[in-house]
Amino acid sequence: MTVALINASSRPLLEGKLPEGVEPLWFEGADQLMALAPQAEVAWLDMIAPPRAKEAIALMAGLKWYCAMSSGVDWLPLDLFRERGVRLTNGAGIHAQSVSEYALMGMLTMAKGWRKVVRAQDRHEWLTEPPGKRELLDAEVLVIGAGEIGAKIAQMLDVFGAKVTVARRSPGKGELGQGEWQGALGRFDWVVLIVPSTSQTTGMFGAAQFAAMKPGAVLVNFARGTVIDQDALLTAIDSGHLGGAFLDVTTPEPLPSDHPLWSRENVHISMHLSGRAQEGLLRRGAARFLDNLGRYQRAEPLAHQVDLSHGY
Repeated sequence: MTVALINASSRPLLEGKLPEGVEPLWFEGADQLMALAPQAEVAWLDMIAPPRAKEAIALMAGLKWYCAMSSGVDWLPLDLFRERGVRLTNGAGIHAQSVSEYALMGMLTMAKGWRKVVRAQDRHEWLTEPPGKRELLDAEVLVIGAGEIGAKIAQMLDVFGAKVTVARRSPGKGELGQGEWQGALGRFDWVVLIVPSTSQTTGMFGAAQFAAMKPGAVLVNFARGTVIDQDALLTAIDSGHLGGAFLDVTTPEPLPSDHPLWSRENVHISMHLSGRAQEGLLRRGAARFLDNLGRYQRAEPLAHQVDLSHGY
C-alpha cells in the first residue's frame, strides 16, 4: 500500500479517483501535517507555507516521491532529496498560460503607459494624448529561457507581430546559445527572463548586461529575483539607460515597503502573482498528480521529473 500525504484542499478533486493501492492521508494545517509526515511515501503539500513544508519533508524518512506544483524548485531541500533518493516532479507547464498572459500584460502596460491612463481615470481626468505609443509590432524581443513558459511567451508575442529571438542552453536553429545572447543584447527592445533558478543563473544579469542592452530597452523578469543584480538594475534605471523594468519577482519577497524599486515610475512590480493568477491552478495540479500517481503505481517514469543535479 502506497501512503500518500495530501493537502485536504485538493480532496474534492481527488477523492474517488485515486489509483488502487493508494492510501491517502489528508491533512488540514501544519500541526496535522507534522503529525502525519513520518508515514509518507508520496507527498503533495502545495498550499502550505514553504518553510513548514521543508520542516515536514525532513520528517519523511520513507519518502520516495515529492510532487510540487511550482515550476521553480529552488526552495525545496534538493540536497536531502539527492541523499535519500527521492524523486521530485514539478509544475512545469501548469503556469505557462497564466505567466505568459502576465508577461504580455506587463509589456503592453509599459508600451502604452497604462499606469498613467489608470491614474487619470482615478482623477476623473480625460487624457487627450496617449501616454505611451510603443507597439509590439516589429519590436525585437529576446526571450532567455525556452521552457514551456518561455515558449508560450514567444508564441504569444509572435501573434502580435514581434520579432522574437529565443536563447537557451542547447539552442536550435535560429536560437542563441549560452555564449551568444550576451553579445547580442544591444539588438533588443525587450529582454524577457524566464530561466530556472540555479547556481548558474544566480546573478546572471548584472551591470555588464544592463550596459550592453539597447538604450531605452525594457527588462521583463519572470524567473527569480536572484537572477538579476537589483542594485545594478536601479543604477541602469536611474541613469536613464534602461526604459524600464517589469518585475514579477524580486529579492527578497515580499519586497520591503521602503525599497527604492517601489518608487521608480518606470518600474512595475507584480508581486509574484503571475503563476497563481488562474482559476484552474489546483484543478491542473490535481490532474497532473493523478496522472503521475498512476505512473508511480505502475512503476513507470514520472512526467516532469526534475533532474536534481541541475535543479530543473
